[in-house]
Amino acid sequence: MNIRLAIRDQRGLSIICFSLFSAWMLSFPFEGQILYALLKKADINQSALVLTAVCLNFVGLFIAGFLVRRQDAARVTMIASLVVCLAGSLIFFLPLSALSYMAIAAVALFSGLFVASWGFYFKAYSQPEQRLRTAADVLIYSNIGMIIINVIAVNVSATFALGLAILSLLGALFVTFRLETGLDEGIIYPAVSPKDVSTMSQPFILLSLFILVITINSGLMYQVVNPAFAHYEFLASYYWAIPYVAALLVVRSLPAEIKRAYILYVALIMIGLSYILFMQLDRSVISYLIIDTLMLGAFGVCDLFWWSILSGVMDYWHNPAQVLGVGLSMNVLGIFLGGIIGSQIQSAQGGHQQASVMALVVIFAVMILLPLLNFQLTNLLRNHTFLIQLDGRPENKRSRALSDFKHIKQLTAREAEVVKLLLQGYTYKAIAESLFISENTMKFHVKNIYHKLNVNNKMELIKLFADNRINSLD
Repeated sequence: MNIRLAIRDQRGLSIICFSLFSAWMLSFPFEGQILYALLKKADINQSALVLTAVCLNFVGLFIAGFLVRRQDAARVTMIASLVVCLAGSLIFFLPLSALSYMAIAAVALFSGLFVASWGFYFKAYSQPEQRLRTAADVLIYSNIGMIIINVIAVNVSATFALGLAILSLLGALFVTFRLETGLDEGIIYPAVSPKDVSTMSQPFILLSLFILVITINSGLMYQVVNPAFAHYEFLASYYWAIPYVAALLVVRSLPAEIKRAYILYVALIMIGLSYILFMQLDRSVISYLIIDTLMLGAFGVCDLFWWSILSGVMDYWHNPAQVLGVGLSMNVLGIFLGGIIGSQIQSAQGGHQQASVMALVVIFAVMILLPLLNFQLTNLLRNHTFLIQLDGRPENKRSRALSDFKHIKQLTAREAEVVKLLLQGYTYKAIAESLFISENTMKFHVKNIYHKLNVNNKMELIKLFADNRINSLD
């Protein structure tokens, strides 16, 4: 099988798998309309259960990367998580009881494990230049699925919507069984070396802080903005996430040569403007459309920004589940903190004004963090579409990095081909099929490459290439 067809097939399957699962998650346990509708019908207080679900989703995301260290283990974790989420969802066809609380806690925790584990497939089957599109695709398809399910939950039947969400889970389970299991032939990723810590930890911590701060505004939206327009339930069920999807489509479709760095600043201005208008405008339909369009469109750009940066960090980190899990856990923590702040603001006099002021403070903090983050990442993630480049070195010098590296280290032409495909995240089996060689021959080439370059595994190879590329350009 041609390697490009094989990788494209796995990339497509991984996108479908994540999108189906995420459509269920966004419409049910994670601030979803199915859960809200069921709780409203049973006359149960929503806040405590929803916050519990958010907390346990954070825990699942955060711990996944410390538990899952191989792609085969990631696939097993994803399958187990899907089974738990299916069982937990089915319980909600019964009258709500203490068992329902246990079920929502379980599905929230395991949904975090699933999402973080998917990071292995995000990295393995999307080449670096494809990852922004992959991130945009999963966000777009997930939200389209969520919109459909939420519309049914609000306007038709929460029970019927729950059944549709369960079908989405079943689809994700079916697709997960078709995903490959092997990355680096099942080798366990080594512990991070001191050099790893010095080069990547500080930018990753700063990125995590950025995600945490900026998503506080999402929590404020759930607890303050959305309730203010709750009387437009029918309109909101259809329109709420459409600007988010539209923004993702626009940014995704921009030509590769167009830098998206300044679009992020525009998005931050849009968030600030939406909260100012929320403070000044009435609660009419026109006001809702203006505020929601600005706010959700901006959130789409911001989410795609940090998703794409996380994907770049994966190439310099030993475990993609850890990168995606910790990064997305900061998103969930930001929503949680924003929700708590929003709940307190709602109970105070002049709450809408306080929420808008709080949102503007968050934007101000993000504006301070963004240049620092950009400075930390530009030397590591060269030519990233969302970063403002600080160096003026010609593109033709960058493109010669691999050939210079090959000449210095005296790799054979075949070994250079293998190195190139290894750096793009392809499996041994896929490379062997592409180059029309046996897997034993492939392993022989890898052994020679590692010996010549004095490395022990693929991660060391990636780091060596990155370091050599940076040094050769200086």
